Amino acid sequence: MNRRVPFVDPSALPEHEPRPGWSGRFFHSDHMTFAYYEIAPGADVHSHEHSNEEVCHIVEGALELTLDGESKIVRAGEAVIVRAGQTHSVRATKPTRAIVVDHPVREQVAGIRIG
Repeated sequence: MNRRVPFVDPSALPEHEPRPGWSGRFFHSDHMTFAYYEIAPGADVHSHEHSNEEVCHIVEGALELTLDGESKIVRAGEAVIVRAGQTHSVRATKPTRAIVVDHPVREQVAGIRIG
């Protein structure tokens, strides 16, 4: 379902689990993809890169993000910017809620078609 409308209630969108422990609800604007994640402690994403710029805002909890080999714990209220093509990995250190925004639109996340 493509939700390119001005008002979106993420809680009303279908939930997907693109990776074990990563439950998300997704929608697009004309130029960005938004993911509202609830992440289980210890859930991770392997080292990877993609052609989208990505911003991850931690709403609750904490994630350990590794960018180009340098790791940092990103806590509630903080954000991290991942440049397009930048190698990164992620691990939840506790139950976490995060909003991830990709630019340009990202049609698939871990094999799940968005929209």
